[in-house]
Amino acid sequence: MSLIKQIWLAIVGLLLLAFVGSLFIGVTTSRQYIEQEVRIKNADNARALALSMSQLDKDPVTIELLMAAQYDTGHYRLIELRDPAGEIIEQRLSKETVEDVPAWFVNLVDFDVPPGHAVIQDGWRQFGTLTLESHHSFAYRSLWQSTLALTGWFTVAGVLSLLMGWLIVNTIRRPLTMVVEQARDIGSRRFTTSKEPRTRELRNVVQAMNQLSAAVHDMLSKEGEKLDLLRRRLQHDPVTGVLAREAFLSQLKSSLTSEGFRASGSLAIVRLARLAEVNDQLGRPETDELLATLAHSLDQLGKVRGGGIVGRLNGSDFALLLPGNSQLDSLGKELAERLDTLREEEVSIRLGLPSALVDYAQGDIPGELLASLDGALSSAETKGDAGQVLAKRDQRNTLYTTHADWRSALHDALAKGVYLGHFPVLDAQGRLIHMECPSRLRLKGEWRPAGVFLPWISRLELDAELDLAVVRAALKETAHSHKPIGVNLSPASIRDSRFVLDLRSLIASKHEIAKNLWMELPESMAIHDLASFRSLCRELQPLGCHIGLEHVGAEFTRIADLHDLGLAYLKFDASLVKGVDTSQEQQTILRGMATLSHSLGILAIAEGVDTLKEAKTLFELGMDGVTGPGVRQNDKPA
Repeated sequence: MSLIKQIWLAIVGLLLLAFVGSLFIGVTTSRQYIEQEVRIKNADNARALALSMSQLDKDPVTIELLMAAQYDTGHYRLIELRDPAGEIIEQRLSKETVEDVPAWFVNLVDFDVPPGHAVIQDGWRQFGTLTLESHHSFAYRSLWQSTLALTGWFTVAGVLSLLMGWLIVNTIRRPLTMVVEQARDIGSRRFTTSKEPRTRELRNVVQAMNQLSAAVHDMLSKEGEKLDLLRRRLQHDPVTGVLAREAFLSQLKSSLTSEGFRASGSLAIVRLARLAEVNDQLGRPETDELLATLAHSLDQLGKVRGGGIVGRLNGSDFALLLPGNSQLDSLGKELAERLDTLREEEVSIRLGLPSALVDYAQGDIPGELLASLDGALSSAETKGDAGQVLAKRDQRNTLYTTHADWRSALHDALAKGVYLGHFPVLDAQGRLIHMECPSRLRLKGEWRPAGVFLPWISRLELDAELDLAVVRAALKETAHSHKPIGVNLSPASIRDSRFVLDLRSLIASKHEIAKNLWMELPESMAIHDLASFRSLCRELQPLGCHIGLEHVGAEFTRIADLHDLGLAYLKFDASLVKGVDTSQEQQTILRGMATLSHSLGILAIAEGVDTLKEAKTLFELGMDGVTGPGVRQNDKPA
């Protein structure tokens, strides 16, 4: 039984006890008082009548008249005169009726009052004995009315007491509910904090829980920082802090093979020309600072554009990868402005910062893409210090030539429905965790992968419409197959509060299969737009669906900020996974990430797994699942 029910039972029990006790004492006391008053009345009236009769003549007519007069002036049940031998001389008798008092109350009270007796004298001898007994109906009526009044007042007092009890119980219930929810969150490894209640005992409990949550958050943050330090040592250039060549190329390869928005975008290269000459003129420390400034400027451009990744390919060349970007001209202008600003700030030396840009699409070969950029960069150098070239690519994925054509085609495709691809996410025993299902749209008679149309979806602001269509398709499929289905949501959709409400309504209408729906967003979106991500989690988690993050790695140190959201899973980026079977540093990083994920009750899944050796190593490190080109549903790591 809950504490609140016990409190209510205690309150109601005390009220009933007080009522019954008060009523019993009141009725008993009143009954005794009334019995005493009736007994005195009987005795006094009998003595008064006997005295009057003793002083009068004892002829029958006088006796009869006197008794009739007394009987008519009072409420008497019996007036009786007997001679010394016990024979009745005169008698007045009436039947007592109690009409306005319940019979059960009369039987319960049942007054027991003896009649009054008095002796009538005739000179020196005894004439007879007078017996007088009053009616009890007025006594029953008086006691019944006092009982009703007592019950009425007690009912009013009871209602007021219950109202006060309700206020008190609610005062206790609110902080108690918060304590229970926080305890459940901690049991589910969601280390939330709560507002401290006024109740001292509950405040002490909440303070202890909040201290536990804060301690866990600090622990996770510190462990995450240690892992991030190891990751940066492994993947980042020590001078500029951006990705080293191998890590950047791994990101590029993952994008070119992606089934999501990363599958197409833009790639830019910037060269610090005449690096040796610059180094001789400025010195090593100043040159390193200049390189770091250039890298920081490119990183800021990537963040402004959203999801940008910067890498150092060699001593003088820096690359910027912008997944999902399809506006090469505007990107080139913004990049040129930033490079001009950098040249103007460095007045002590002439800087050459040529650049080249190119669009990429799913299926491009990284080597060929970089080779075309190298050629374009060489051409840019011939144009001077601020030279820039936009490399030309085939238009194999340009299905339509105008915005209007794309809009019409996408609306038609969405109206006809979305097809879902199928890529398994398996555990160590080869069992299905969920099926990754990237979207496909039928354009020009063929099912096109997301990399072809997602840039136009974003440009035409159709993200919410696409995501709702994908979720509908996922719900339909899981209702038929009963398999868990994983889908991607776009950051632009999550920022739309109307979309979140529509998505909640859609899933709520299929609540019985919501547990089979796995939805994921990029790590960068959850970290940099935490308010929108919290809103999504708050709306969808009560429905039972699973929410996770993909491409986790660069911002893993901030995952501790999400410890109270109840994330179901994390998918670690392929750049951390490639070659993990031969790299001790990567194994250390991923083992720590898996451990921290498990401490929060979150599944750890590795992306981009190419071989069974990698999968086996990842499971040994504590990963719960793997996915990627090398994962097949009938495969089971040895």
